[in-house]
Amino acid sequence: MKKVTFFYVQGCPYCAQARKARTELINENPEYGKVEFDEIDEGAHPEIADQYDYWATPAMFIDGQKIYESHLGESYDSAKENVKKVLDTALAE
Repeated sequence: MKKVTFFYVQGCPYCAQARKARTELINENPEYGKVEFDEIDEGAHPEIADQYDYWATPAMFIDGQKIYESHLGESYDSAKENVKKVLDTALAE
């Protein structure tokens, strides 16, 4: 199982949406709760964020590879589907 690096920004509605989706997915499948997330506030740690290639938050990486990056106007259902992909990828590794 691999750790997820999760970049977020304080007050970002899409980041909140991704967290809500993660919680909902864990409730649906407790196995997802085993996936460890390293949450990094890009505003507080720009020196870390600058080492990764993304434009929008939330952005989630596994072993330096971007698995999910939100986009403007992303729906909750789309975010949940993308977070599920991240969790499935982390469990499969």
